[in-house]
Amino acid sequence: MAYDDTLIVDHIKQTHNTELLSEREKHLVGLAVTMTRGCQVCTRNRIEKARGIGISDDELNALVAVTAAVNSGVTGATARVAFGMLEQEQTAECGDVCSPNPE
Repeated sequence: MAYDDTLIVDHIKQTHNTELLSEREKHLVGLAVTMTRGCQVCTRNRIEKARGIGISDDELNALVAVTAAVNSGVTGATARVAFGMLEQEQTAECGDVCSPNPE
């Protein structure tokens, strides 16, 4: 049996039908997500669609910069929390609960 993406396509169509965001906003959010997820084909298609509704390359480049900045902030925050967790585990009397090698 071939893959049936009907439920996903229906969900996407329903979500994109919202009137709470403009078409421009939907395109910019979609492009930021595809870049963050690393899908080059999706990103290419979204750039083409964004250009098609009048979003300029200067605006797209600004979006790329903001997306990269947000992602670098998330990367830094994630590392900071992970280092803090390790420090806390190393100084705590937690026994087997946080030991990487429980006995």
